[in-house]
Amino acid sequence: MTAIAPIMQAFFTDRLMSQLHASPHTIASYRDTMRLLLAFARQQHGKEPCELDFTDLDAPTVGAFLTQLETTRGNGVTTRNARLVAVHSLFRYASLHVPEHAELISRVLAVPGKRHDHATVCFLTREEAGALLAAPDTATWAGRRDHALLTVGIQAGLRVSELTGLTVTDAVLGTGPHVTCHGKGRKERATPLTPAAAAVLRNWLAERGGTGTDPLFPTRRGTRLSRDAVERLLTKHATAATRTCPSIAAKHVTPHVLRHYVDGRVMWPEA
Repeated sequence: MTAIAPIMQAFFTDRLMSQLHASPHTIASYRDTMRLLLAFARQQHGKEPCELDFTDLDAPTVGAFLTQLETTRGNGVTTRNARLVAVHSLFRYASLHVPEHAELISRVLAVPGKRHDHATVCFLTREEAGALLAAPDTATWAGRRDHALLTVGIQAGLRVSELTGLTVTDAVLGTGPHVTCHGKGRKERATPLTPAAAAVLRNWLAERGGTGTDPLFPTRRGTRLSRDAVERLLTKHATAATRTCPSIAAKHVTPHVLRHYVDGRVMWPEA
């Protein structure tokens, strides 16, 4: 067995999971990066992944891997740079365990991220946010759930992972209504709710029931909504909202867009 195999395993089990308590999303992203890198190195050097060593993953190989992501796989600069972050993280961990490869590792860590222009952040106007909230059919269970989910998403500015991760006990609707979530970097924060938003969530909880760690916005089977499911329901309701607010059609409405609201609050109906 070469040095890279046990170090890569320890990087995931000890470093990411035990020490950093990295989120499942981060672990999955790093896992996919290593899988792609090992497959590329196998093609370059004619070795199986279990036979590869750090000398097979030098700076020229990593640089060629990043180029291949853009030219062959069609990845954008943002994805390319995210893969490089994962590679750098592995090599920083390895530097403590294989000092004999210090020079090689330092050269890999010197591979720079690629600069690029950042796209203008899309945002919703007050009228667009109101139309989006009115789009779900509240005569149905799924429509009432989606209305409550979109209400919290827009008003609290949560990431999609935070939104789907909310549990019943995360909704505090007494004095000082708010939702508690575990955000990026395992940070816990409480986000206040307006009285009208709290009323929407209170009505949803009365119908949803559940206790403890049950997901606040479940599927019909009671399981947690996936990121893809939220993206699909958002696309569906954004399309419906164009009937009353045509300007939404010009925007790519994603879960992230809900966090960018032009004046930070929705024109709520009277509770």
